[in-house]
Amino acid sequence: MAPRGDLRQAGCRLRSDTGGRGFHNARMDFNPSPLAQQMCDRLHAFIDRYVLPYNAAWHAAVQAGDYPPPFLEDLKALAREEGLWNLFLPTLRDDEPGTRLSNLDYAPLAEAMGRLPWAAEVFNCSAPDTGNIELLHRFASPAQRAQWLQPLLHGQCRSAFAMSEPDVASSDPTNLQTTVRREGAERSGAAGDTLVLNGRKWFITGAAHPQCQLLIVLCRNADADDSADPDSHHRHSMVLVPVGTPGVEVVRNIHVLHHHAPEGHCEIRLHNVRVPATALLGDWGQGFAMAQARLGPGRVHHCMRTIGQCELALQLAAERALERHAFGKPLSEQSNVQEWLADSRIEIDQARWLVLHAAWLLDQGDAAEPRQVRAQVAAIKVVAARLQQRVVDRAMQIFGAMGLSPDTPLAAFWTWGRALRLMDGPDEVHLRTVARQVLAQARAGLGSHTAYFTTPEQLAAPPHLQA
Repeated sequence: MAPRGDLRQAGCRLRSDTGGRGFHNARMDFNPSPLAQQMCDRLHAFIDRYVLPYNAAWHAAVQAGDYPPPFLEDLKALAREEGLWNLFLPTLRDDEPGTRLSNLDYAPLAEAMGRLPWAAEVFNCSAPDTGNIELLHRFASPAQRAQWLQPLLHGQCRSAFAMSEPDVASSDPTNLQTTVRREGAERSGAAGDTLVLNGRKWFITGAAHPQCQLLIVLCRNADADDSADPDSHHRHSMVLVPVGTPGVEVVRNIHVLHHHAPEGHCEIRLHNVRVPATALLGDWGQGFAMAQARLGPGRVHHCMRTIGQCELALQLAAERALERHAFGKPLSEQSNVQEWLADSRIEIDQARWLVLHAAWLLDQGDAAEPRQVRAQVAAIKVVAARLQQRVVDRAMQIFGAMGLSPDTPLAAFWTWGRALRLMDGPDEVHLRTVARQVLAQARAGLGSHTAYFTTPEQLAAPPHLQA
């Protein structure tokens, strides 16, 4: 046995690395800032006082084909007057309307809005506009900012993001077949040149909204096969296409599990769509990288809205269990119902903390390790979508047949949860991202855990302290 002094000396030399765990060991504070807490309280009060009373009227208007309902603009104007506008973007300029909340501070606000799926539009926080605004904020030219970003920030129009395609596995964006071709004497993208788009997109959220004026289209460069760059991730570009451009055809609004979304999940055909070269967003060949930059905060928003819906589903289920009786006692006294409620409570809280951690990581910027951020964002996407199916399914079981009807929000919530397992990439793609991070950490520390084994050889050997 080593002398006590040697142990102390060795202890002073113990490695301080985290074995690839990075920010898991950093100090994390998930408490909302004073501003965020104030905004959250005001948002809850606004929704309860002004938005929720219109919920039945919103559904009635949509069923009657009156979309968006006439009262929506009044609610939006009131929200803006109250300072509850553009809550999601921390990098807003001083002359741009909004609150500049961090991703972490915005997370509970997204959860609050998620309880009522149409509420986000009241505060100009709807997807896909939030992601598109962030994309334009980061990469748009001054002219593009004036033409598209400013109207979106002021709620004067809506937009859609066209990425998925019907003829390829869009889970791998390098498969995309919609093309963009540069025309002109010079293929330099200079003013006066033209971009020509051809292809099909589908499940394009928001494209049926009457106020949708912009499609941000991710295309494969037509000259990609001639490119000297072998990297398939540098063969795509993004193009800003006005919805009314000749050749843009909204083929249909696709129902998702027979659920009709009035804003649309649309199939779109692009046939010789011609726009000026100034409609190119960012640089030629950088579309894939920009798409990845767009998806990070957007997934946090999606996940927190999902958690808001799960929280509401649990609350509805608990109230139903107290009110309904079977076999001579309330459902709340049935042991299996109690298990369902307890499992949902635990799983929602687990998911919320995981998403808040991802939001916190995004707020660290360059200080965070990029691979860890990607893995964490991928993880929350899987967890939130699966959570919603489990929690809402339990609530539907407690409600019985009523849970399948349009009389409660549960059926729509379950549909959203199932769709979320495919939107922004299927579970399997995100699981692969997480697995790659786990394996990268293991590879970096290969052999560093042998001391945990107790083979006969190790039992016979003396302790070995690291230098």
